[in-house]
Order: sequence, then C-alpha cells, then structure tokens
Amino acid sequence: MGVESVRTVVFVCQHGAAKSVLAAALLERLAAEHGISLRALARGTEPEPQVAPAVIAGLVIQGVDVTAWRPRPLTPGDLAKAWWVVSFGPDLSHLLPKGTPMEVWDGIPAVADGLQAARAAIAGRLPRLIKDDA
Repeated sequence: MGVESVRTVVFVCQHGAAKSVLAAALLERLAAEHGISLRALARGTEPEPQVAPAVIAGLVIQGVDVTAWRPRPLTPGDLAKAWWVVSFGPDLSHLLPKGTPMEVWDGIPAVADGLQAARAAIAGRLPRLIKDDA
C-alpha cells in the first residue's frame, strides 16, 4: 500500500468524468467535515475530454466546485500511492500493486439516467471510507 501520510482513495470509472468525479469530490468534502486528512482522485480507463456538465452543475449546487477538474487517465503511479481503490466497473485487479485493497461499487445508476440517484447511491457508501479500517 501507499506510504503517504495522507491516505489516498482512487475512484475509477470508464470515462473519469461522472461517477468517479462525484465520488472523489464528495469524499473529500466529507473527510474535511470530519477533520480527516484524506485525498481522493477521480480517474478513467478511457477518459473523456471534460467532466460531465451535469456533474459540475450538481456539485456546484452542493457548494463543491469542480470546474477546473479534467478527466485524467489512471496510471500505475495513482495505484501505487492508493490507500484504497474503488472501481465503478473497470477490472483493475491485474493492475493493482500487491496488498492494495480494492472494491467494485456495482449498482450505481448512470449519471445520464439521473444525477440525484447516482449521487445518493455514491454518498451512501462514502462514510465508511473515512473510518480507519475501511
């Protein structure tokens, strides 16, 4: 696992433009609200050129500004520094460094089918990631 003093959670979806961005932004805000030092990254296996406009608009309403964020490809370096990895579908098992925990969050609605439902499904899974023993 990564040895940084700040734990890093890497969220990965196919395009790095919607679910992973929602999860990373909401987790960072939740960690800050609880005084926990945590960093969240949003990555894609096939990144889009920009974050989904619906995600930007939906997060702005919640007071989270991701207008400067750009989808980025997942790299071995991202995984090497990860404390935890969450995949929204892509199979990353062959890419993970030994000992890096990963889970797949299935059943999250597509943002295109409804931002509120996707945000609620993601937000419901985030609190346990700010605990010491996710």
